[in-house]
Amino acid sequence: MGVFSWVSTHWLEILQSTSIVAGLLFTGYNIRADSRQRKIQSLFALTAAHRDIWSKLYEHPNLANILMPEAEALLASNSEELFVQMLILHLAASYRARKFGMYFEEEGLRMDVKQFFSLPIPKAVWKKSKEFQDSDFMAFVESCM
Repeated sequence: MGVFSWVSTHWLEILQSTSIVAGLLFTGYNIRADSRQRKIQSLFALTAAHRDIWSKLYEHPNLANILMPEAEALLASNSEELFVQMLILHLAASYRARKFGMYFEEEGLRMDVKQFFSLPIPKAVWKKSKEFQDSDFMAFVESCM
């Protein structure tokens, strides 16, 4: 009888405590679901930005030199340098997103960075602009090359 007596006396505190715990569990679940949703939205935004930048290459055929291994880095036009700068900024944003918990395959990224910056024009633009980048990002790109 002692348990029933205690419960009947403290039923309001038990109900309040149970409600608080349930509320905390529900809040935790919602925070986790929101975090997952934000990561997915960020991935879509990153993909859209990537697509937008690379579509410039098809819209402006004069930028095709950027991807040619035999291109002369010294003859790079301003628009070619600007395009490579946009790619560097996009890569830096992607790198920071990864540092803040957005997951994507690093090995594929490393190979992509190595291949792109082995080309003459991107390599020359990187040499000119790397000192303006975060030291972590600069070390990442340099380690890929």
